[in-house]
Amino acid sequence: MSRSAKLATLAASVVAGIVASAGMMAVAQKAPAPKHVATSKSLGIGREAKPQEIAGWDIDIRPDGQGLPPGKGTVKQGEAIYMQQCAACHGEFGESAGRWPIVAGGAGTLASHDPVKSIGSYWPYASTVIDYIRRAMPFGNAQSLSNDELYAVTAYVLYLNDVIKDEDFELNATTFKTIRLPNEANFRDDDRDTAEKALWRKNPCMTNCMPGPAKVTGRARVIDVTPEPGKGPKVE
Repeated sequence: MSRSAKLATLAASVVAGIVASAGMMAVAQKAPAPKHVATSKSLGIGREAKPQEIAGWDIDIRPDGQGLPPGKGTVKQGEAIYMQQCAACHGEFGESAGRWPIVAGGAGTLASHDPVKSIGSYWPYASTVIDYIRRAMPFGNAQSLSNDELYAVTAYVLYLNDVIKDEDFELNATTFKTIRLPNEANFRDDDRDTAEKALWRKNPCMTNCMPGPAKVTGRARVIDVTPEPGKGPKVE
């Protein structure tokens, strides 16, 4: 076959390929998209979780006491556990060791320049304390405490915050419901859907909404919002 004949054959093949591709594209564009068909066929992957396995994750505790585990513990019993499991990070009296969080102190500081947010000064519910200890503490060995140890160390932490005042106090699912933290009254449900409903606008203003030009009333470097070391309130 001559060179010119080969070129003619190759050109014809390329043209035929282009025509065929265009035809396939046209058919693909006209064909309706396949509908997703729901199926209940098992994929053979995994299995349903057993009730006891779900129970291992379902360990949250509500402020009303729902979810509290069986068990009991006193302040005195909790002191020994705290010293062994917690004091290395949180300090012997909850004052913090190094840069770890404090768990006690700071009463009356929330309105100050440098508020100290501890369990006793800021937290609203004791359930947050026992729930967090239960699922996340001791650090690096979470969920290693027994239920009795959990109640005991929670009782001791509340004792450090003057919420519980008797060393012989036994914390359990019944007495726990009598515990109230000092700052509970300052927390409330988000009621903006009713309290601020009068301020809502169907068509909110987006330009020139305030009378007069905008003014800078303060700057962060002047206000000095960052607390300075050594000038915060003393935590006893």
